[in-house]
Formats: sequence, structure tokens, C-alpha cells
Amino acid sequence: MTPPARGDHEARRRDVSEAVGRVLADRGFGGLTLRAVAAELGASTGLLTHYFPSKRALVAHALEVLDRQAVGRHRPATAAAGAARGLPALRAALLDVLPLDAAAAADNRTWIGSWDAALGDAELTAGHAERYRRARRRMAELCAQAQELGELPPGRPAADLAAQAQSFVLGLVVQALFAPAEFPPQRQRALLDGFLADLATGAEGGR
Repeated sequence: MTPPARGDHEARRRDVSEAVGRVLADRGFGGLTLRAVAAELGASTGLLTHYFPSKRALVAHALEVLDRQAVGRHRPATAAAGAARGLPALRAALLDVLPLDAAAAADNRTWIGSWDAALGDAELTAGHAERYRRARRRMAELCAQAQELGELPPGRPAADLAAQAQSFVLGLVVQALFAPAEFPPQRQRALLDGFLADLATGAEGGR
């Protein structure tokens, strides 16, 4: 078989990436298989193995797809905050992580579903760790701004505040996904605002 031209290869890889994204959205990580992606693509599994010779390669690519989708996703709270800096910008960034609507809940279910696959492989674990590290660096910048603006106490490293904020919001995501009736959107927002208020005052809840 003649290898596809570079442009054809890249176009086909984009098609494959889009099919991976649709399978993840419809079936989550548990339903991600070469057969499912091939069916979504309307192709044979043999063609798909040209791009992904193993399930691990498919999982690694799926994580890249999720990462790109997360970066490009519309973030309503951040958009509404506009040019906000410091604590309001941090609040907006954290709100955009939470499962406050059906689309955000679906995104979070898919992402959390990837944890098991990532934890079973050292290289995938490292990739996930770097993704969370990048998010913390951005949060640390916002925490540092908030400290400069007098919105957060100056005594603690911004990186520690960012790690605490990330840990809080990820824990809230998990609770909201498992018990949505107990953690409706209004309660999620209230809990986040309480956490940030404690952080701002240096109260025990924010330590």
C-alpha cells in the first residue's frame, strides 16, 4: 500500500482525533476502544492501527485530545470576568472547573474517567501531573496578583495557595458528580465562595 501523502495523513489524523473526542463524549474512557473509534470513523480497525498500534497509544492520544478540548473550551465565568485580576480572576477560573451545567458535568466525568488509565502507566501519570502542574502555575499567578492587591494575605507562598485551591475544587467536582442532588450548582458556588473567603482572611477553613 502506498503511504498517504503528508496532507492526507494529517487530515486523516484530524478525523481520527475528532472520532476519539466523540467516543469519549458518548461513552467515556471506559468505552474507548480501537473498535469503537473505528466504528465512529467508519473505518476498519486495521486502518486505525496505522495511527495507534496499541490501546496505550490510543489512550495517550485521547488524553491529548481532552487536553486540547479543555484549553479551547468556552469558559463562561472567565469570559464574564473579562479583564479581572487577582481573586475575582481566580474565582472565575475555579468556577469554570466545576460541573455547573450538563456540558461541564460530562467533561468532568470524562476527565475523571481518565485517571484510572493514567495511574496505571508511569508515562501517562507524568503527563497528567504536568497538566495539573500547568493549571497550578496559572492559579499561582492569580494568587500572587491577589496578594499584591491585598486580597489575600501575603505570608504564604502563592504556589501553596494555588495547590490548596486546586485540591479544593477537584474534591468538590468529585462530590458533585457522585451526589449531584446534594451539590447543586448554587451550593457549589456557595462552597467555593466560602473557601475563598476563608483563604482571604487566613481562617482555618482556608489553611
